[in-house]
Amino acid sequence: MDTFDKLSGIAAPLPLINIDTDMIIPKQFLKTIKRSGLGVNLFDEMRYDDDRNEIPTFVLNKPQYRESEILVAGENFGCGSSREHAPWAIKDFGIRCVIAPSYADIFYNNCFKNGILPVVLPQDQVDVLMKDAEKGSNARIEIDLEAQTITASDGEVFNFEVDAFKKHCLMNGLDDIGLTMEKVDSITSFENQASTARPWV
Repeated sequence: MDTFDKLSGIAAPLPLINIDTDMIIPKQFLKTIKRSGLGVNLFDEMRYDDDRNEIPTFVLNKPQYRESEILVAGENFGCGSSREHAPWAIKDFGIRCVIAPSYADIFYNNCFKNGILPVVLPQDQVDVLMKDAEKGSNARIEIDLEAQTITASDGEVFNFEVDAFKKHCLMNGLDDIGLTMEKVDSITSFENQASTARPWV
């Protein structure tokens, strides 16, 4: 998993509440077990018409937001079914951080396991960053995970809270497998001792 320390990028404004996982990645794209290739279908039903043509008014189809690495959204982001494909699609598109007033719990936790930082801020602060994001590619938002700060394009700074363990995992690029592999020496030692003690197993 990629590490996350500091990020300076363009933020895309998506001022909608209750964006569920089916909106993030519709059910017809859940057949794959690969984490790559889903970015093109992120927000599929909002990005494309019935003939698979891009809808030019959708934020991620606008030229200034095609390279967005940050998404500013409304409350209850990631609600609905608990599909891990949702953060896969977000990450594959190139978004490394989502800022919203609240999230569905399962989606929130899945973000950390997939290298995405989901930041929770009060609604009034999200509103400021939403307005900042509406400036387009002329405005860059800076995120410092170690300092737990977000700096708007005009220099205004917002502080956010994050669980210390989740922060450690993100900063060190550790998903569940990575955490297990940190103990590989102990695991190997245990297996060797077990094999000697119980060779019939």
